[in-house]
Amino acid sequence: MPNTATPTPTHCPYCALQCGMNLTPAADGTVEVSERVDFPVNRGALCGKGRTAPAVLASSARLTSPLMRSAEGTLVPASWDEALGRVAGNLARTRAEHGADALGVFGGGGLTNEKAYTLGKFARVVLGTSQIDYNGRFCMSSAAAAGVRAFGLDRGLPFPLEDIPRTGCVILVGSNPAETMPPSLRYFTELRENGGTLIVVDPRRTRTAEQADLHLAPRPGTDLALALGMLHLVVAEGRVDERYVEERTAGWEEARAAAMGHWPEYVERITGVSVPELREAVRMFCAPEAAMVLTARGPEQQAKGTDTVGAWINLCLATGRAGRPLSGYGCLTGQGNGQGGREHGQKADQLPGYRRLTDPAARRHVAEVWGVDPDSLPGPGRSAYELLDALGTGIRSLLLMGSNPVVSAPRAAHVEERLRSLDFLAVCDVVLSETAALADVVLPVTQWAEESGTMTSLEGRVLLRRRAIGPPDGVRSDLEVLHGLAGRLGVEKGFPTEPEEVFEELRRASAGGPADYSGIDYRRLAEEGGVFWPCPAPEETAGAGGDRHPGTPRLFLDRFATDDGRARFAPVSHRPSAEEPDEEYPVLLTTGRVVAQYQSGAQTRRVDELNAAAPGPFVELHPRLAARLGVAEGDPVAVVSRRGRAVAPARVTAGIRPDTVFMPFHWPGEGRANTLTNPALDPTSRMPEFKVCAVRVEAVA
Repeated sequence: MPNTATPTPTHCPYCALQCGMNLTPAADGTVEVSERVDFPVNRGALCGKGRTAPAVLASSARLTSPLMRSAEGTLVPASWDEALGRVAGNLARTRAEHGADALGVFGGGGLTNEKAYTLGKFARVVLGTSQIDYNGRFCMSSAAAAGVRAFGLDRGLPFPLEDIPRTGCVILVGSNPAETMPPSLRYFTELRENGGTLIVVDPRRTRTAEQADLHLAPRPGTDLALALGMLHLVVAEGRVDERYVEERTAGWEEARAAAMGHWPEYVERITGVSVPELREAVRMFCAPEAAMVLTARGPEQQAKGTDTVGAWINLCLATGRAGRPLSGYGCLTGQGNGQGGREHGQKADQLPGYRRLTDPAARRHVAEVWGVDPDSLPGPGRSAYELLDALGTGIRSLLLMGSNPVVSAPRAAHVEERLRSLDFLAVCDVVLSETAALADVVLPVTQWAEESGTMTSLEGRVLLRRRAIGPPDGVRSDLEVLHGLAGRLGVEKGFPTEPEEVFEELRRASAGGPADYSGIDYRRLAEEGGVFWPCPAPEETAGAGGDRHPGTPRLFLDRFATDDGRARFAPVSHRPSAEEPDEEYPVLLTTGRVVAQYQSGAQTRRVDELNAAAPGPFVELHPRLAARLGVAEGDPVAVVSRRGRAVAPARVTAGIRPDTVFMPFHWPGEGRANTLTNPALDPTSRMPEFKVCAVRVEAVA
């Protein structure tokens, strides 16, 4: 019998594409996914993760009751009143004995805008702590820092995805969308069908690199030198857009001087990319009238990630490829709400609307919306890894929401030790993740299809996620959790449980800020299928005459968001990675994702179809390295760094550099890749160096 229920139009729970989908409850209690062709980003297409997303809703692994640590040390079911009372009591006790900054809050890039906003408000207003950050710091913070430095504003893409097929050339740096966001690959396919060219920069010959007109395979950690070498050739070959540089930029002389120290032969020695390949890349990029550079975690998750992204932005600016139609620099955000998640207050140094926490005017504006004294708001706190590293010492109790750092954080075994050393840990999650299993209290919360809220995609498009079904009995929303805790900690008002009510307050808090949502509401999102920020309210728009603002799909076409409207070059030079190979650790490790799993795997590892496609970790290595070790396909190998050891089967392929091995990071246990990774931090973005560290590889008997 056909399902006659009315479909609910909504969005996928996973990556920052936020693909549109329809959800329909079935008679047997399951939920069916169908195409939503009206949403322009994916036009109905879904990857395997999106197609199987409802499996997690009904998973037997779902938590349906709060859990509390017993005197015997086990987690046992408890009532909501007991669980919230224990959390509030421990937070209050820690604050009374050790001060507000002994309380930590750690959020996630998958939380809706409403939840991210409320979590930041809860930390600063209810707890009074500065110690809040989120796992989105591990996602695109380097790109954000470089974008603010260059353009005065950060938005993942300053243009919609639909512009990509219409440009002349795209340089895709450290990104593998064929596996990380498969529905987006069609934009690059259409680019080539339209006569454009694709250059992929990646030490591995990924499924995306196989589609490229030119694949550059630099040594991990040398993307900065590669970008500078290309800029050197742009200058030497007379390809600088001198008029654009004069009219729309500042700082060119210093940036040019830095680039001229990176001549092609020098860059070839650093990167392993040949001089002819460098010259061909410059020719392909400069030949058409319009071109783009898009980066992802490869160049960003480095201890010099901000400067690396800055060097690629320099290439765009010197050639006049920013702030012009069908041209520019963009970042392919990873997490579902990596963009919106940091715009509204769960990042250590920011207030809602992408305001700076250190700006007195921003503090006054947000404090007025919140009904508190601006002086009561704490200042900036520790960044994500620094916060996790301080657990058990500076931070004694932690509230964690929407993250699984036991698997996802760098130097993960150390982070696990820090979590175990806490006086008190409370975790909100849908399943008993590896991190939740360490908690003193676990609170079961709703999932994407069981709640409404807004997300902001990698394009800066604010989207409405609609509730399609009710949650299981015993499960509450994160907003209800924060409301319950706030009341028990003495703050009775200001923490509503209805997402739309929270969004209305968020609109006011963001008004006039760089990420202005004040002209957006739920009704408009439902009618228009999404709105690009900034979108001020009509009264904020001079001469608007009461008409609503259309949103801003394309930024910087008239001016950049700096005080003088000019973009800023970054005078950067190459420097080695924080950890280079040596005699004891002679190989480089880089990490990433596979198509059938997502982030720490807390959701996807519970879907049978996805587990069948990607059942566990592996070590990808070149045949020459495999021969030296005496290992064959499928043999267990150990990868050892200064921080730990991981064991997984060998996957032998000529599609990776001989000096490099690759591991996906979705799994816990002995194959936990992030046991190995280096927490060395970028000095500006505080991004850890996930993408490069020195290791040795050993055959395992």
